[in-house]
Amino acid sequence: MLPEASTLAPAVDRIFWGLVALSVVIMAIVGGLILTFAIKYRRGTKANRGPLPDIMSREVEIGWTVATLFVALFIFWWAAAAQLPHFLLPKKALEIHVVAKQWMWKVQHPEGVREIDALHVPVGVPVKLEMTSQDVIHSFGVPAFRIKQDVLPGRYTSTWFEAKEVGDYHLFCTEYCGTDHARMTGTITVMEPEAYARWLAEQPHGEDLAGEGAQLFTALGCSACHGAQARVPAPSLANLYGSQVVLADGNRVTADEDYLRESIERPEAKVTAGYQSTMPSYQGVASEEQVVALVAYIKSQDGKRSQAR
Repeated sequence: MLPEASTLAPAVDRIFWGLVALSVVIMAIVGGLILTFAIKYRRGTKANRGPLPDIMSREVEIGWTVATLFVALFIFWWAAAAQLPHFLLPKKALEIHVVAKQWMWKVQHPEGVREIDALHVPVGVPVKLEMTSQDVIHSFGVPAFRIKQDVLPGRYTSTWFEAKEVGDYHLFCTEYCGTDHARMTGTITVMEPEAYARWLAEQPHGEDLAGEGAQLFTALGCSACHGAQARVPAPSLANLYGSQVVLADGNRVTADEDYLRESIERPEAKVTAGYQSTMPSYQGVASEEQVVALVAYIKSQDGKRSQAR
């Protein structure tokens, strides 16, 4: 049996075993009725084979229909109530970025530490995964944590977990993604917080995502229009993330990760009110990891017009 290695696992297991028990009960009832009727109404017996009274036929049909509907609604309520908290991402979780590609998992920690096909996390700490795919649809699955989340090209998906047991756990791609799909695996190592801090300090540190994004912001020419000294009229990036943006067509959108990504790769899709669509597309120019870094940099702008480092 798989270990219940995350806080979500017990709720998932209760639903699973509850459905197994319900299935066994239904199978026993149906099987028992089949066996009873097969014996009672076998050839040669004197059992009454006449039609049932209309009132009994109607009551039986209504009864099993209502009972089935009630059971289905109860299962829906039970599963939804158990799963709903998992869709509420913790605000103070450790945020880790994941890029999936054929056939590997590329991971970056907030401090700039990178891993491939591996992820180290502290026990007892909520971990939020911001994920995207560089090529095709993948799916981030950790059976011991009872989590599975599709990872899609061209957009971000999120999931989170809180490990409650120290150890190594298997990571799989659970969506067929090509020839070496079966080899797209990895290991999640759950460590005590002190051991995780020591491990983190021992790893090679690059720029954090926002710092890397700041360098790309200049290298890709973004600062020419959105930088502090820019003279070209362009929307300000200060406090952009999470705000409501008024578009040229009068609609409003929330500036979330998907909006920022789309604005980098397809700037003509949603033009900000009061500005012309003059920004070039960076689709195919900036790699998946670079787009992730640029988005992290824009999210970090909390009050000033973007500063190139």
